[in-house]
Amino acid sequence: MKDLIEYVAKALVDFPEQVTVNEIEGSQTSVLELNVAKEDLGKVIGKQGRTARAMRTILNAAAAKQNKRTVLEIIE
Repeated sequence: MKDLIEYVAKALVDFPEQVTVNEIEGSQTSVLELNVAKEDLGKVIGKQGRTARAMRTILNAAAAKQNKRTVLEIIE
């Protein structure tokens, strides 16, 4: 999951070397924290949050295949 979000985020931004993803494992849910450069924040979120919503949809589909629940948080 972590690698998937990192791959998609690096493809979107101008500064891919500043993309980091931290995974916090819980008992039932995993939380992925996505950090990008301040200049790239708008590209990751997208107009009206469409890009972020699309990334969450992809993540939920991949998590459902593994019978897990995963949440994506974009850290400012």
